[in-house]
Amino acid sequence: METWSLIRWQDILDILIVTAIIYRVLLIIKGTKAAQMLIGIGVLFVALLFSKHLGLYTIDWIIQSLWAQIVLALIILFQPEIRKTLAQMGEARFFPSFASAEELRSLEEIVKGSIALANRKIGALIVLEKEIDLKDFIEMGVQLDAKVTRELLLSIFHPTSPIHDGAIIIRGNRVIAAGCFLPLTLSTDISKAFGTRHRAGMGLAEETDGVVIIISEETGSISIAVGNKMEKNVDMSSLRDFLTDNFFNPKEKRS
Repeated sequence: METWSLIRWQDILDILIVTAIIYRVLLIIKGTKAAQMLIGIGVLFVALLFSKHLGLYTIDWIIQSLWAQIVLALIILFQPEIRKTLAQMGEARFFPSFASAEELRSLEEIVKGSIALANRKIGALIVLEKEIDLKDFIEMGVQLDAKVTRELLLSIFHPTSPIHDGAIIIRGNRVIAAGCFLPLTLSTDISKAFGTRHRAGMGLAEETDGVVIIISEETGSISIAVGNKMEKNVDMSSLRDFLTDNFFNPKEKRS
């Protein structure tokens, strides 16, 4: 009882906040290279404890020398995850981008436009913004404010268009920008058969919660990048279902 009386409500709040932060970080790095590196750091820490306990002074000295640089190493190794976490904390909005019947029609236009581009083997990068604001990438492109239509997508990505290079960013039912340059993924898991377009789409998906539709110029195939995953060879029905689940049925998707 005496021990419990020493615990303040601030201590409980402190523990809950730290627990929430650790849980959030683990969710972000789950399934990534960072998770494997975190396990390696844990093994290093256990080795440090055992070396002291067993009197292995040389090993203890080596690990202590490495441990002095661990903070800098963490920042370098986890740079993508840290950047993604800070972006989610600073840019999160309370409501998803798609919400109305008008935006549902826009989603259908995106599906039809993607299929039309794929059938013509016209390469394209279509980014659908969700909760994280993509203004940093929008500012690097050509500013637009146009209603999403199949015809607009075809005209933007046509090889003769001056803004066909790069990606377009869609917010709700509007094309906000075109010709946007996206960060290339550094992951070694992506197939070497994929070119710059797929690597750029995967790079944005890794850093934000946006959904990226990637259309190959060589094969006409459609891929979807979200988070740390890429779904390849998507057909019209699968594309429609995927976008609907991500923008209209988030609760069903999580369950």
